[in-house]
Amino acid sequence: MTNNNFNIRIAEKQDCPRLLELIHELALFERAPEEVTVTLEEFEDAGFGSKPVWKAFVVEADGKVVAFALYYVRYSTWKGSRLYLEDLIVTEEYRGKGIGKLLFDRLFQETRELGFSGMVWQVLDWNEPAINFYKKYGANIEAGWLNASLSKEQIANL
Repeated sequence: MTNNNFNIRIAEKQDCPRLLELIHELALFERAPEEVTVTLEEFEDAGFGSKPVWKAFVVEADGKVVAFALYYVRYSTWKGSRLYLEDLIVTEEYRGKGIGKLLFDRLFQETRELGFSGMVWQVLDWNEPAINFYKKYGANIEAGWLNASLSKEQIANL
């Protein structure tokens, strides 16, 4: 799929180093650069190993990956299978050029093609540009849910 000067395609293993660069850019923007602990090898294996768990669409401009949307399947006992958007990243110099819309439209198409009951994601409560982008689509921004997690180290010590 091509839109003006942008080409959108399914991510390939050789894209992983660039995707990880963009993940670090996002983590810096989200004020948590130290939270990215996945290695390139782990990232590649999770997407392209014997048991892949994620899929991504990348956007290229000027021969370089400038954005991507990474998702996996989430199962809800209330709603069924849903596309879970883990990250949508557009590198800073390419924001405001319609790339986010291009990726979102492709995710909607994927959701329909796979017969999922919907699409879900998270957004930080202070990220007004992202919140406003999602509201343009009529997205429900829920309140009242808190994220919980345990790290590999924490689980090992239980």
